[in-house]
Amino acid sequence: MLKLETLNELTLKVTSQGGGDILYTKAGAFICGECFGAKNYQFEKVLLGPQGNPLQAALGQLTRRFTGENLPLMKVINRGNNITYYANDANHVVVYNLRQGETISVESENILAFTSDCRYGVRFLAQGVISQKGLATSTLTGVGPNAQVAVLVDGNPIVLSNVQNGATLEVDPDAVVCWIGGDPGFKMDLSWKNLIGQASGESYMFEWSGNNTATVIIQPLERESGVNIGMDGGSSGQRASRQQNQTLGGAAQSVQGTLGQLGNMLGGNGTGGIGGAGGAGGLGGIGGMFGL
Repeated sequence: MLKLETLNELTLKVTSQGGGDILYTKAGAFICGECFGAKNYQFEKVLLGPQGNPLQAALGQLTRRFTGENLPLMKVINRGNNITYYANDANHVVVYNLRQGETISVESENILAFTSDCRYGVRFLAQGVISQKGLATSTLTGVGPNAQVAVLVDGNPIVLSNVQNGATLEVDPDAVVCWIGGDPGFKMDLSWKNLIGQASGESYMFEWSGNNTATVIIQPLERESGVNIGMDGGSSGQRASRQQNQTLGGAAQSVQGTLGQLGNMLGGNGTGGIGGAGGAGGLGGIGGMFGL
């Protein structure tokens, strides 16, 4: 059984007791480990996704590539008692235990690790246009008794919740790390002042009303985003630099790359374009696997 906990605010400590458990982490996040005896853990790159079914893993990979929510994953296979440690750019680490059926919505770049009792997917929001928060967000849902998630926060986290008091929560989308509960509404406050560069800089917000309860984790460092709409070049936020909103052209190139990987892995040997030999070979390989 795995136990995830935060150590010194900036490190994830994972204790494996008995072995036989799998941990999924951001690729390259491992920093050190100790075993009681010979080394008994192993790292493997996750080529498509954590799903056991190859077809589901391939479809999940295509969805994450298209939405810009793709996360390079590493699988840690534990075969005995050990303690391993993980971190990412000295970000703060928050661990959350999911109940069965409970879902946490989180930006892919903020995922550090999760146990195999979590189902990893993508949900469309269809409301992030001028914010760094795109058209979709990654989701982790508890499907077993040991569903644990470790998320990354730039700085010490702030936690707001209206579950008990029914308050209205408003949060800058560029500061949101994750939420557990209902999806937010998207509110914009635009007027003629935006056109002459006299906006407050807080023109769009995520909002959870009193009848849409959620617990939200927020970081004190905002992502850079926004679009220029003022006459003087002023913007409602700032231009995206860390993670751009996904464009159709970029999505198509990303999907082409995934089909190329599928083609090489499942029987194709071409270039991997959508209509190319690599993609056709990959789809043929999938068909052969499932008798299609």
